[in-house]
Order: sequence, then structure tokens, then C-alpha cells
Amino acid sequence: MKQVRPKKNLGQHFLTDLSIAKRIADTVDACPDLPVLEVGPGMGVMTQYLVEKPRPLKVVEIDRESVAYLNEHFPKLRENILGEDFLRMDLTKVFGGEKFVLTGNYPYDISSQIFFKMIDNRELIPCCTGMIQHEVAQRMASQPGTKAYGILSVLIQAWYDVEYLFMVDETVFNPPPKVKSAVIRMTRNQTQHLGCDEQLFKRVVKTVFNQRRKMLRVSLKQLLSDEGLSVLNAQLASSTTTLSLTLRPEQLTIPQFVELTNMVEKGLCSATK
Repeated sequence: MKQVRPKKNLGQHFLTDLSIAKRIADTVDACPDLPVLEVGPGMGVMTQYLVEKPRPLKVVEIDRESVAYLNEHFPKLRENILGEDFLRMDLTKVFGGEKFVLTGNYPYDISSQIFFKMIDNRELIPCCTGMIQHEVAQRMASQPGTKAYGILSVLIQAWYDVEYLFMVDETVFNPPPKVKSAVIRMTRNQTQHLGCDEQLFKRVVKTVFNQRRKMLRVSLKQLLSDEGLSVLNAQLASSTTTLSLTLRPEQLTIPQFVELTNMVEKGLCSATK
């Protein structure tokens, strides 16, 4: 069977450097003894190294041409080649409810959606590795006070420790992307509950970062009425918190976002009374 043609609508950029493919595949070794689910294997450049590891492996691929190629070239894996859309999958059924490692050369245009799904299934996925756009990897691993720190940084680091492992040049892909790539690893931290309403936490983080150049007192007007802001100010005045509405979102740590979420919740409740 001839090689698979990269499809622009699927964001396919096939890795051609075997040494890099092996390095990425080996990132799963930091989480031993767990099954592995590879997303977007394409023609199996990483799969060939993952399949050699002494652990169960499944791959999920939405491209029918790639699925046919994988079935022909990896006959031993045939029953574990899933021709599905990862974003629509019920992950509890992949390994019968067992925890697993997520890995892949992730399509750039849906990588954030993949990681948000990972967060929603965090008790199933204690470890996630793989390759994404360099700038996205920077944002995921960045710390408060940096320009790259943002929504992805906070929402992922609330549940995972993020390691930026190494950069990958655009010349080792077919077709070459217009940006550099990077390999990351995320390992589940010890947090079981944030200590706030987790849906509201997401809402607060997204709201203030959507106006990241503005102080919190301005961006929070998208969430709170004048009365709610007054309640929030009263809480700040009566507490020993280091929070201030003159801060900008990139200056807040995750515990401060949790604290802010709890204060916003009280402000929202006051407005409904």
C-alpha cells in the first residue's frame, strides 16, 4: 500500500525523523506498567516503537486512509486500531475503565481540546505525553508573571505537573508546519479537589484572561454586577489575602485563582438575593 497523503483539513504533519519518533515514544516510560493510547498515529512512525513496549497499546485515528495503512502494516495491532474521533470517544471504555497513558503527535488545531478532555478524564489519565506546537507547549508549562502564562497554564497545572522536554524543528515533518514543535509530559499531581466550584473556576480564569491586559477590577465586570463587585471588595478589605483587584491575571497563582473564585461566588450569590 502506498503512503498516506497528508490532509490539510485534518491538520496532518507526518513526522519523518525516526530518532525523534523514538524519543517521543520513550516519554511514556516515565509512567510504567500502564496501557498506552496513542492519538493520531498516521502511518505509525511512533507506533512502531510503542508496540515494542511490554504493555497494552491502542491507537485512535480518524483518517480512514491512515487506518487502512495501519491495519496493513501493523497486523498484530489490528484489533486495537480504533477508527474514531478521539474528542467523541468515551474514554472509560478504552481499557475497560483502567487508567492509561495518553500520547501522540497531536494535531495542532485540536490540541487544546484534547487536553481539556484529558482534564475532564484526569482520574483515568495519570500521565500524558506527546508533541504539540512549540508556543502551546510554552503556555502549558509557563509560570505566573510570564507572557506565556494563560488559560491553558492555569487549567492544566491545577491538575498536572507539566514538563517541557525538547523542541522539534519543522524540517522533520511532511509537510513541514510553519511553526516549531515541542514535546511535553504531564503527570497528575496530588490535587483531588480545588477547594472551589470547579466550573466557576474555569469561567473566572477564561473571563479574566480574555482581557489579560486589564486589571481584575475591570475584567470581573463581565461576571459581577456593581453589587457583586462591592461584595468582592468587602471580602478583600476584611481578609489578609495578597489578592488585589489591581492585579492582572498573569500575576495570579493557581491558589489565588481558587481564592478569587470563592470570592466571586459570594459576589454572584449576593446579586441573586
